[in-house]
Amino acid sequence: MPRANGEAGELALHIQVQEAALEVAAELAHLQRFGQSGAQATFTGFVRDFGDAREVCAITLEHYPGMTEAALHDIVQEAARRWPLHAVRILHRVGYVALGEAIVFVGVASAHRRAAFAACEFIMDMLKTRAPFWKKEHCTDGSAQWVAARHGDSEAARRWQVP
Repeated sequence: MPRANGEAGELALHIQVQEAALEVAAELAHLQRFGQSGAQATFTGFVRDFGDAREVCAITLEHYPGMTEAALHDIVQEAARRWPLHAVRILHRVGYVALGEAIVFVGVASAHRRAAFAACEFIMDMLKTRAPFWKKEHCTDGSAQWVAARHGDSEAARRWQVP
């Protein structure tokens, strides 16, 4: 994938949807391989202990294999058109994920901090609204409920629209 702003070379891209636990330290090490990068920005999301007025003890994530990875790839392509990126790594869990475990990791390497910060935030905002993942919250009372799309996620994604 070509870099943004006419830079030569290819964007180092890794996208993985997996049931296995995320190895965040290993992902950070992968990003540090890019000597031309002066900045990295990362985001790691975790299973939290609250949902819509419920106490959550775990979640189950489902996805549409193939379509999910394609959507993530498209999001990264759009980010690479907007910012000069050297590397992007996205890992997302599926299956049963316990309280406190990492669900998602997004890492971006760029020459400059502003591009890294913006691209990482953009990728997360788009992931929440464009990638086909479905989340079911398992509650401490024994109930489980699918989570509806949140208005705040749509608002966050909308701010990136180009007029």
